[in-house]
Amino acid sequence: MPKIAAAASAAARASARTSVRTPFWYARPAARGWSCEPAPADVRAFHASLSGYGHTPLTELPEVAAELGVGRFFVKDESSRLGLPAFKALGASWAVHRVLAGAQGSAPIQLVTATDGNHGRAVARTAGLLGHRAHVFVADGVHPGAVAAIAGEGARVTEVPGVYDDAVRAAEAAAAAPDAVLVQDTAWPGYEEIPGWIAEGYSTLFAEVDAQLTAAGAGAPSLVAVPVGVGSLAQAAVTHYRSRRSGAGAALLSVEPENAAGVLHSLLAGRPLTVATGATTMAGLNCGTPSSLAWPCLRDGLDAAVTVTDAASASAAGALAAHGISSGPCGAASLAGLRAALTGGGAGERRTELGLAPDAVVVALSTEGADANPHGG
Repeated sequence: MPKIAAAASAAARASARTSVRTPFWYARPAARGWSCEPAPADVRAFHASLSGYGHTPLTELPEVAAELGVGRFFVKDESSRLGLPAFKALGASWAVHRVLAGAQGSAPIQLVTATDGNHGRAVARTAGLLGHRAHVFVADGVHPGAVAAIAGEGARVTEVPGVYDDAVRAAEAAAAAPDAVLVQDTAWPGYEEIPGWIAEGYSTLFAEVDAQLTAAGAGAPSLVAVPVGVGSLAQAAVTHYRSRRSGAGAALLSVEPENAAGVLHSLLAGRPLTVATGATTMAGLNCGTPSSLAWPCLRDGLDAAVTVTDAASASAAGALAAHGISSGPCGAASLAGLRAALTGGGAGERRTELGLAPDAVVVALSTEGADANPHGG
């Protein structure tokens, strides 16, 4: 598969990135008072119409609830979603549906995207199912198995010798071709409509959680932990829980790798930043720049942000595996983040900032299975 040369300005861009030691914690309890409009209801109806659609499991783990000191603990297991080992198909399918609905004519088009793993495969799968082509740009650090899986979907794969942001720029340039459309899950000024559709697609996941918690007699969640890369899934979480018009809102916790914490740095600065990123097994979260569309939601609607190490993610994945839940490094980050936030030194203060009572209902999003992005490089 082809590789492209790094852009001449890559060194200059890298030198402009923030490069400081990542703090561990950020909190803004006032976030629960912020509100926004909900995602469109027709997203869920669209997904329900797809072949192979079904609710992914929401599994209760009482032993982990005891470890975390909460009333009930659930894992939303996205290890098998529409035939793929991650949640990303929800966003890609809805966005491509909207793109094609507005397309002129019926000729096949090329769907172009950049990825650090799961999104690219979801776009490639969607393109193949609908008779279109896909061109996926892959950043350094993505597991070879994940790259092979994208190619296995019939996509053209171009490996980029750089970080995720470099792959996004390469995809943007390729999408300038007349028959191409960029289907990217991060936004920047001038490119926000399609990333918005992708975030809308993720709303189905949270609607499922609502129904499953109700069926389990748990009611609304007290705290939801979300793994974060550019922030589009967290944007969907904020949109879902901050658009409720009654009852106390859930506390929302974002979780990032300690050496790829663009959102946490941006929250502390009060403005979106690009940070230098390093190698991490949490490849799908290895993003240095928050999505411009997600940023206002994250700034105003997130209660807290925490960073975790690769070792903490691996430990959490092992704990989930012991309970029969397959979770890759990014998926297990949510439990790792909850452990970091709710246990250890300073946990009492952090729990107060999150508004947690002893009977709290906590949900962790395990966004990928182990097959999506194996631990260990």
